Amino acid sequence: MTQADLSAHIERGLSDLRALVALPSVSAQGRCLPETAAFVRDLLEAEGFTVRTVPGDVAPVLIAEAGPEDAPATLLIYNHYDVQPEDPLALWHTPPFELTERDGRLYGRGASDDKGEFASRLAAVRAVRERAGGQLPVRVRWLIEGEEEVGSPSLERVVREQAEHLTADGCWWEFGSVSEDGRPVAFLGLKGVMCLELRAKVAQSDLHSSLGAVVDNPLYRLARAVASLRDEDGRLTIAGSLDHLSPASAADEAAIAALPGQGESTYETYGVTRPLGEGRDYHRRLNLMPVVNINGWGGGYQGEGSKTVLPAEGFVKLDFRLVPGQSPEQILALLRAHLDAQGLTDVEIVELEAHQHPARADAGHPFVRACLESAEAAYGRAPIVNPSSGGSGPMHPFMDALGGLPCVALGIGNVGGRVHAPNENIRRADFERGVAFGVTLLERLARGL
Repeated sequence: MTQADLSAHIERGLSDLRALVALPSVSAQGRCLPETAAFVRDLLEAEGFTVRTVPGDVAPVLIAEAGPEDAPATLLIYNHYDVQPEDPLALWHTPPFELTERDGRLYGRGASDDKGEFASRLAAVRAVRERAGGQLPVRVRWLIEGEEEVGSPSLERVVREQAEHLTADGCWWEFGSVSEDGRPVAFLGLKGVMCLELRAKVAQSDLHSSLGAVVDNPLYRLARAVASLRDEDGRLTIAGSLDHLSPASAADEAAIAALPGQGESTYETYGVTRPLGEGRDYHRRLNLMPVVNINGWGGGYQGEGSKTVLPAEGFVKLDFRLVPGQSPEQILALLRAHLDAQGLTDVEIVELEAHQHPARADAGHPFVRACLESAEAAYGRAPIVNPSSGGSGPMHPFMDALGGLPCVALGIGNVGGRVHAPNENIRRADFERGVAFGVTLLERLARGL
């Protein structure tokens, strides 16, 4: 089926996306979550899905199902309807909650992550259902949550409790991208993530800075702590943190060796002036290297000019990106031991949000091959295959609770999509190709694996 044949479904999908972007479903602020869940539920039920709502800690989780029980294959799709905050608002060129088209791109919060992905997939389901005479030729199960942007605190519980309603031959994950030259970019795994805050306090109130001669400084102690966590090349220096990493498979190594470039488009898009590793091994680092990042630093005087103060307390926000062979629990324990060994026993570790374990699919699994073959057929180009994304998400519960379920991320993002930033966008052409890929994949699975 060509994109021209799909034009009506594409336009309806874009109409769905316009309505979804208008709903400011910001999970970090608890905004518009039940309303967005209800809207998504209505969309699914209109396409013949049976939908159940499972209460979540932050937002409702939707579990939907359609298609014959005796279908040749069952596909599980995972998406989320929540989005990041729109701040800083002044940097948006158009209203963040109004889908706006400009120069072939569609701008709006959630246009890519993840409402655009959901809308393109629903458009594909509609098209396949129509082509099959009103009945899907494959069993489709769909889990759509509203807590992904705050760490998916309910998802592991829901997946384990609802496992019988989620079993499938494979899972089409919630993101993916298209390269600048039109090749689909697939990801077969995700890094784990652990978000923390380090806190230090030396007094009950701020002091005159002259007392720095006799009172330690909390920001100095935090600087010591942070500087001890990695070397100049970004490699973790926490004792024991790299001891049990799962080795990359031959298929992983081959996929990484075939990846094009060394991140030039990323560096150019964001104006990067200090690439780590001197620009070498870009893909190996993204796929296989655990990292620690400083997300923010607070304490003391932040205003204009000077204020000679010794702050009483301060904090640093960190996130760790983990790879198979590591776990949040393990790294947390090693971090505590590491700080203690540095004489920083007073630096407190506070856990933030929900942690996520790393996950990676077998590149040789039949479902993975079916996805990659479908991508090549739909795009006319062999896909770029990453064994893991450099980012994180709640993939591990699916693989762990559903019998090693393989997950493949293939979607409609782009390197200039500014996900989580002002002016988030997708290219209209990528939305159209994403619908065509969805049709190709569903009809391929209808023939069995």
